[in-house]
Amino acid sequence: MFPATHATAEHAITLPLSADEAFPLFTPEGERLWIEDWNPRYFYPANGETITGMVFTTGHGDEATYWTLVDFDNAAHKARYSRVTPGSRSVIVEVKCEAASEHDARVTVRYSLTGLSEAGNAAIAAFVEGYAAMIEDWRTKILVYLERQPHAILGGV
Repeated sequence: MFPATHATAEHAITLPLSADEAFPLFTPEGERLWIEDWNPRYFYPANGETITGMVFTTGHGDEATYWTLVDFDNAAHKARYSRVTPGSRSVIVEVKCEAASEHDARVTVRYSLTGLSEAGNAAIAAFVEGYAAMIEDWRTKILVYLERQPHAILGGV
């Protein structure tokens, strides 16, 4: 058995939205709004409704990733996903939105990653190295989306 890498990466960003407005942007359907190549395919429920137990896949080929929404608390603005890229890595993704000020939300995204192969270990090392920059890029993409659709969030995603 090879020695599996285990790593944790966490980073927070602030968005000019309430937590109620920000949290839907971090659901599978919400991410479609601001991530150009995000295209989840739903197994359960087939309509992509964000509920505990939902199962979907992203990517393709060797990078097909299977996701399960393990915990979802819309009122508390928390979600926890388990995702597996077969033969590569297993990951827990946690998202939490909370008020940072009267008009801003602090969004904390935490990844806990475990390698399932040498290639997975290498992918984890590269991911952790670029993690903070990736989450900051998410912030930039969301701000661009908000500039283009300033009223889209007010009614929810």
